[in-house]
Amino acid sequence: MPNIKPVSDLRNYGEVLRDVAVGQPVFLTKNGHGRYAVLDMEEYRRYEELLARQKLLTELERGRRSGEEQGYLDAEDVFAELGARYDD
Repeated sequence: MPNIKPVSDLRNYGEVLRDVAVGQPVFLTKNGHGRYAVLDMEEYRRYEELLARQKLLTELERGRRSGEEQGYLDAEDVFAELGARYDD
């Protein structure tokens, strides 16, 4: 069951933080609407990792589609293009 508290409970932030654990964030409401989430650092790290993986998978899929639609480059062409772009 989600742990939901009004943001005004932060006056006693020690009690709010005591309720935060891995897999058990505390959700804070403002004027009766969800506004903030307080996460354990380990859970936040997992969240960031999940976002990074999702971004990587999205970019890989974009590259795959681009290769299928516009054709793939062989390694020599890739190195030549990168060399022309980044070498002095």
